[in-house]
Amino acid sequence: MSRAVFYCAPAVDTCVAEVFQATRRIDRIRDAPALVVLALREPVNLIDLRGSFATRLGASTAMHSGPRSRARAWARDIYEAYPDAQGLYYGSSMNGHAPAVVLTERATSAIPEQPLFIRALNDDLILETLQQIALRLSYGLR
Repeated sequence: MSRAVFYCAPAVDTCVAEVFQATRRIDRIRDAPALVVLALREPVNLIDLRGSFATRLGASTAMHSGPRSRARAWARDIYEAYPDAQGLYYGSSMNGHAPAVVLTERATSAIPEQPLFIRALNDDLILETLQQIALRLSYGLR
């Protein structure tokens, strides 16, 4: 079975901060980005990296806020060590450690076939929301 991950967050600000972190500019056009809201069909088993879990492993919360190579290595090790885990719950390093989630293919059954809401970022109906998020994050907006 091949592995897969799905990054998401409970707050739109966190999603925007994470997706556009490299340029710090919300590009509403390039690659046709969209805002997708979904409700999981069932509870998922997440390992919470925000508390003392990292310390108990002999690490620190830098495992999810440091270099991506370090985070990926820890994620692979945790995946192997915890076969019942369907993902990780961590603090976003781009939005003040706000909650963020990465689901693995183990959570496939929880992901609905259809989202509750989907809107292209270039849709003017969500422009004001994106303007407010850009202001809060000090990101540009295109």
